[in-house]
Amino acid sequence: MIRYLYADQFGAYPKLHTGMLEDRAAQFHDRLKWDVTVDANGYERDQYDALNPLYVIWETPAGGHGGSMRFLPSTGRTMLNDFFSHLSDRVICDERIWETTRFCVSPAAPDGARIAALLMLAGAQLGVGHGLTHAAGVFDARMIRIYRKLGWCPKVLGTQGRGQDAISAGLWTFDADHLARLAAKAGVSTEAAAHWYARAFGHKQAQFAA
Repeated sequence: MIRYLYADQFGAYPKLHTGMLEDRAAQFHDRLKWDVTVDANGYERDQYDALNPLYVIWETPAGGHGGSMRFLPSTGRTMLNDFFSHLSDRVICDERIWETTRFCVSPAAPDGARIAALLMLAGAQLGVGHGLTHAAGVFDARMIRIYRKLGWCPKVLGTQGRGQDAISAGLWTFDADHLARLAAKAGVSTEAAAHWYARAFGHKQAQFAA
């Protein structure tokens, strides 16, 4: 199932929290060789985890971490503006644009492609439910194939590098059409996505304005 949790709610979900940080270390530090910090417990975390971000998490039937992504409003500190502003000719600072980072699928996940689709669906549901217009983020070249396969590609704001070494900044549009496509890819209904959202935030959704 999908859970939407702010950082200050993790006290009630310690297994999800530690599993997420361990899986992030495995993905970003061990496999991708990013320059990230892993502590003595084997947890990967950064300065943005201390800003009480909102996490979208796929919880396994056993209560463990299957995959996650992190959201922060662009009106506050973001990785894009702090470290990757050179990738865009504009500063992203808008109450209806949230930054997404740390997209992670557990290495133990039996079907990583489906979990990726479920996370993208839940992220899209968050945007529509909160009345946001876009998600902003930085991605590398290998993610483009995944976005195309899921049918939710970003508008590229700028790119540095070439080939597999390229990194880009982009904007993903939130709308109901993307929800339907992502739900089909994830193999669940749009009603299920709405239920995950309502369980976390209530049944009253913000009105989306195109």
